[in-house]
Formats: sequence, C-alpha cells, structure tokens
Amino acid sequence: MVVVKHNLDTHEFQSLDEAMAFAKELGEFVTIQFDGKEVVGVFGATGVTDGKCPDGIDYSWKKRRK
Repeated sequence: MVVVKHNLDTHEFQSLDEAMAFAKELGEFVTIQFDGKEVVGVFGATGVTDGKCPDGIDYSWKKRRK
C-alpha cells in the first residue's frame, strides 16, 4: 500500500506508479509513504523551455571548463 498525503488529505494507492501519477497531476507539494520510506516534493515540475525557467527568467547556467 502506498500513501500520498496532500495538505490534510490522505490517498491510498496499490502501486508507486499510481501514486506518482496522482502526485504529478496535482503539481503541488506531497508526501509519499511506502515500504517504510518517505519521499516528499513537487513531482512533475516543469523545466527549462526555450531558454526560460518556469517563472519566465532566462536560464543562464553554463558549465565552465578548466
């Protein structure tokens, strides 16, 4: 049994895949508990698109070579 906690709500799923899909749909901070482990965060967060971060700021990180 996999448990997803979001705010004060608790949802139970049969598999971790189902729990992760639910968490990605929510797009908010959740806690996933399974097999005595706990994983927290926002799952399915967006990334850099067309050189912009999700908040619209230019992505400027560059790997420096020595």
